[in-house]
Amino acid sequence: MRLASGQSAPPVWREEQLRLAVEAACVALWSWQVDLDSFAMDERSFTLWGLPWADQVSFEQLSTHIHPADRDRVRAAFSATRSVAGSYEIDFRICLGDEVRWISARGQGADVGIVDRVMFGIFIDVTGRKQAEEGSELLAGEMSHRVKNLLALAAGLTQLTGRSAISVEAMTSELTQRLTSLGRAHDLVRPLPGEQGKAALLGDLISILLAPYDETAAFSGRIRVAVARMGVGERAATALAMVVHELATNSVKYGCLSCAAGSLDITSLIDGDDICLIWAETGGPSIIDEPVLKGYGSKLIARSVSGQLGGMLGYDWQASGLVVTLRMRQDRLAA
Repeated sequence: MRLASGQSAPPVWREEQLRLAVEAACVALWSWQVDLDSFAMDERSFTLWGLPWADQVSFEQLSTHIHPADRDRVRAAFSATRSVAGSYEIDFRICLGDEVRWISARGQGADVGIVDRVMFGIFIDVTGRKQAEEGSELLAGEMSHRVKNLLALAAGLTQLTGRSAISVEAMTSELTQRLTSLGRAHDLVRPLPGEQGKAALLGDLISILLAPYDETAAFSGRIRVAVARMGVGERAATALAMVVHELATNSVKYGCLSCAAGSLDITSLIDGDDICLIWAETGGPSIIDEPVLKGYGSKLIARSVSGQLGGMLGYDWQASGLVVTLRMRQDRLAA
């Protein structure tokens, strides 16, 4: 190739330089003998797949490590690369015991670059990227759910306030107070910079979280909180607040807080290393059929309770009203 005047030739990479570049990028190399359907791989590839070193490995041997949900898709994708032009990238999961890794296989399709019936490509461990993507999707789902909850709460609080208000001015004032209480509860579990590290008492936290839902007029005091005196750390406060908000939102929409005659009692008991909070509703609409809890909110709080509080939620749909038992580890509650 003739170079234009003043143009320098591209550098010629030596084998050692290429090896260092491959190691720096954590790239694993493979070659595929298309007629025999066998792979030759470098040492990094065998480590990535959790396999002992061998001169050749068949696709079926690799398939035993591919996640069952991805296995057919990966086989079809690799077969399709023989006829699809251009670069390809296939992301899939492999299982190494209890560990799940995400692998990206990359190469050229339509037999581009094939040498003696052998195609070449690379594997890259993309587990970190996939976990970040899943975390972003989860966060987006949680944010969407919380926004919907806030809208439902605003509507519920408006109806709640309208039942006892004697004038538009009184309703406006009371509704503003309730919404302000929601903000106070948020500040309690999401402190401003410089205010972190201040644990709240369990009873105070629950009372502040539920203050927006209590009546201030004829039915004042229908939410009663009587729990053990203990501190709640910042991380546990966020998880606990999520659970309380979810239960309160459902109660405002369907339970005891949806009608004027309803009442809510929250008590606690100590059981060894655990503390149990009992959320007991009475006076609400009649419970005809036990609902199936499969919505996003139910899954969200169940995950928070098990993951952050080391506990579990139990639902008892009694004739008098819903009773929820929230079991938590005391050491997790203080964290």
